[in-house]
Amino acid sequence: MSIEKQHQKDHTLRDRFIFLIFSLILVELCLSGLINNTREGAFERKRQEVEQFFLSVPNRDKARNSSYEFSKKPHIPGSQRDVILAKRILQIFQTELGISPTEEVIFQAGSTESRNATLQLTAEDRIDQPTAWIDVYYPELDTPKQQSVQVLNQEGQITWTANLAEEGDPLDEDAYSSRNDVPTWHYYSADGEAEGQLVYVNYGTKQDFEALLSAGVNLTGKIALARYGEVYRGIKVENAQIFGAVGLLMFTDIRDDGYITAQNGYATYPHGPARNPSSVQRGSSHMLYVYPGDLSTPGYPAYQNSSRQEPSNVLSIPSIPISWKTARALIEESGLYNNSTSDKVVRVTNRVDRAPAPIWNTMASIPGRISDEVVVLGCHRDAWVLGAADPVSGTVSLMEAVRAFGALLRTGWKPLRTILFTSWDAEEVGLVGSTEFGEDFGEWLSRYAVAYLNVDISAAGPRWLIYGTPSLNDLIRRTAQDIPHPTREERTLWDARHDKGFENDCIDTQDSRPNSTGIQMLGLGSDHAVFLLRLGIAASDQMFKGVTEFDVPYHYHSIYDSHRWMQMYGDPGFHKHIAVAKHLGLMALRLADSLILPLNTSHGASALDDYLTSVETQFNTSTNFHGLRKSIHTLQTASAEFEREKKEAELNFHATLAGNSPSFSSRIFDSTSSELSYVLPYHPYSGWLSQFMGQTSFMVFEEEIRQSYIRIANANKKSMMFDRGFLSDEGLPERPWFKNLMVGPDREQGEAESMHRNGYEGAPFPALSEALQSGNNKRVEYETQRLRDLLEDLSVKLRS
Repeated sequence: MSIEKQHQKDHTLRDRFIFLIFSLILVELCLSGLINNTREGAFERKRQEVEQFFLSVPNRDKARNSSYEFSKKPHIPGSQRDVILAKRILQIFQTELGISPTEEVIFQAGSTESRNATLQLTAEDRIDQPTAWIDVYYPELDTPKQQSVQVLNQEGQITWTANLAEEGDPLDEDAYSSRNDVPTWHYYSADGEAEGQLVYVNYGTKQDFEALLSAGVNLTGKIALARYGEVYRGIKVENAQIFGAVGLLMFTDIRDDGYITAQNGYATYPHGPARNPSSVQRGSSHMLYVYPGDLSTPGYPAYQNSSRQEPSNVLSIPSIPISWKTARALIEESGLYNNSTSDKVVRVTNRVDRAPAPIWNTMASIPGRISDEVVVLGCHRDAWVLGAADPVSGTVSLMEAVRAFGALLRTGWKPLRTILFTSWDAEEVGLVGSTEFGEDFGEWLSRYAVAYLNVDISAAGPRWLIYGTPSLNDLIRRTAQDIPHPTREERTLWDARHDKGFENDCIDTQDSRPNSTGIQMLGLGSDHAVFLLRLGIAASDQMFKGVTEFDVPYHYHSIYDSHRWMQMYGDPGFHKHIAVAKHLGLMALRLADSLILPLNTSHGASALDDYLTSVETQFNTSTNFHGLRKSIHTLQTASAEFEREKKEAELNFHATLAGNSPSFSSRIFDSTSSELSYVLPYHPYSGWLSQFMGQTSFMVFEEEIRQSYIRIANANKKSMMFDRGFLSDEGLPERPWFKNLMVGPDREQGEAESMHRNGYEGAPFPALSEALQSGNNKRVEYETQRLRDLLEDLSVKLRS
């Protein structure tokens, strides 16, 4: 039977019974203290010992060394350095997880070898040892050929040419040596040339363009000049195109940098913390919010031989990023200063080649004792230039977590559930690597994935920001409360949500939002997108970042996102790298080893009330959502009942085991043992099983345990599928790639400033929100009914 068929075949209850009951679960139950109360303290101490051992492994010196190695040279998607780092991550996976090195694990996506590498993880005849491999996909990638910005006189002669390169400074050796390696351009921007007078359009929001029209400024045939901020790049370009502009330039405005500026006496980087005026923010500028991933294969994987479509998420006008320094000179040279339109014509040239090219996703797994539940962790590897913060800091944190899991493996520990580690490629140009994997293995992930834990930028400022689906809120918070604050002994990581200020010298003590959970809604900003927004898999993301006017400006997608900047300002001492590694890893450990999955459906259901209130407030609507509220409350009641059932199922399982063999715990666990692992060091079919069966009425025991286990297994499956219940096959209107109707990527909309969307952030009830924005009552009714149908169906499933 092929692997594809094997992974779809249900394991028999007997098989699952043998795999689960006579392995880690029995020991897990002992650890709970419910089988043998006299050993309760010892069991709990053993559990804590395992977690403390795990948390003792991540190391700041190793993190610093890895940061230096990974951020030494540019590694944009598809580059030679990119594949070198893909193989280096593979080597780390192999070394830390005890996998024999081999060069024969780089597979063409879609090949039998590539498919088997993933599907084998849940097959009946799966390999019972850690594995690692690389999948190679072929999305369309850009190669920049020529980018220029010029000012022309009335005769069409060039009077001024912009310096588009970042200048660098020998004081930051890596940044200086890389200043000409990666051109300043926008990925997936239109190839072409445009000429027109220059018009300043502020942030390039819909409201900014409408204000110009109201002031009598004609935007047709003009080159728009916008500053970064407020909305995603692609929205700026889309707005410019809609309002008639023929090209767009974007610059980083130091007026948005808050207090830490040269004007306030701070030296510019690398001589001080203020923004270097030559820094440029590269990035993609297509309509990511229409669909992410490869432009030419939406909804299906980009294999080398895949059929290609004409992209529907790219725009037709060219855009180019420039620095603050260049923007000021351009305003002066073009005669735009103090005018709504420049005196002279500006020419924008953006020449790129676009063709399918290889990218490399590096993967590794630790097989669990049960084969049909998988915990996924990931971070992207590619960077716009050096990427010390984005994404090297995240990669370093992930690698430190991997080292901790490897150390646990060497004690004899084995997880209850399979753990899959991922190092994605081509995130920076459109979440490509993760999206292609999600499209390739969507059915498999939907069936087996417990949760996806993402990290991207783990350290770029003082405040810890945490994002997640509400079903993960409890796990996120409790785990953060068990992790020390990066630099303050009396606090926890959870307290770092309030840190702010240059050198972290100022701390808020209160959440700025009343009734806030402290955990923000996920949107489209990183590799969690395909898992949550298309497949309905619970997800999280986290980072340390500057968020206030007193924080050091971060040189996003610039040559100055370097190892030196990280050591000086991003994370001196690499404490934040380690805090994220510990939190990410401990969440994964608890997801992998808990008998009952720590996914709280009640929190997921409760959040929907807030979502609807947010939508009502945003649109100031008089629409009666009584029916939708009723459906939400029905789900809340069903989820509360289900959470009680989960607790009762676990207690019943413990009690059933205790009733059948009250002395068994003393035979399988020796509290005086020095061995760290609480996992049995032998195969489920070894001698102790025969001995146990000989001392027990096996048929009676099997049936009782079998029935109590069915309750546990059903509860876990329902927990896993809870967030899948928010998916619609129809997807979002005009954006069917996105299937989640509870949360989706926002689009700029609305007339009021409070209604701004930035294209990255999550929006509650996205289809309903867009229906309200349209003013079409029938569409509002339709989207309301779609939500009600999903919620009512999910309520029934929780009660089944």
